[in-house]
Amino acid sequence: MKKNIIQFFIFTLLLTSSAFAQKQKGIASFYADKFDGKLTASGEKYDHKKLTAAHKFLPFGTLIKVTNLSNNESVEVRVNDRGPFVEGRVVDVSRSAAEKLKFTAQGLTEVEIEVVDAGDGRSGSNRIFQIDQTVDIKSYFALDVRQEEPKGWGVQVGSFQGFDNMLRLSENLQKSYREDIIIEVKDLQDKKAYAIILGQYNSRKKADDLKLKVIDRFPGAFIVKF
Repeated sequence: MKKNIIQFFIFTLLLTSSAFAQKQKGIASFYADKFDGKLTASGEKYDHKKLTAAHKFLPFGTLIKVTNLSNNESVEVRVNDRGPFVEGRVVDVSRSAAEKLKFTAQGLTEVEIEVVDAGDGRSGSNRIFQIDQTVDIKSYFALDVRQEEPKGWGVQVGSFQGFDNMLRLSENLQKSYREDIIIEVKDLQDKKAYAIILGQYNSRKKADDLKLKVIDRFPGAFIVKF
């Protein structure tokens, strides 16, 4: 790895307070049929039969409960796309989810969103994700940060341009796996990218074992050698 363009830090997350607003109200819409089979921002293909949604800033993989305030129908959906980028709208759900919420005839409805699971940032690839809209949400993270020259092997689970998404996923991973989290900071033209790497092992086998543990949540995870 080229040391002149990469810095390493180990993040030990000590405390997280309100990583993002737990509830949100606004207008929901649903995907038009023409989007079926097209790629979402996470790299997955949109499938109208699955219970998925687009949100402006919640990390990919976040599980949210959407309640239709006009009839109290609710459904849990997984965030795998960005949007909707229309003023006043807070979520865009799949057709299947809209059917469960019973608003396909109306097209729009007022909903309340509640975070059920904070998400793991999962997607089908390790592409860099960019959040294009600024959201006025306050997040607080207490970190023990030190510069590091790692050696051995680790497992890269994702790469982000959004610093806040990187922090949220790091907190989730630290709680789930209790492993060192190494953040590889790269300069890509005029932008920063943050790769999240789990573990720092002396043997390749231990890294392989960790990869087996995370592969269901992160299908694009791969072994890196420092």
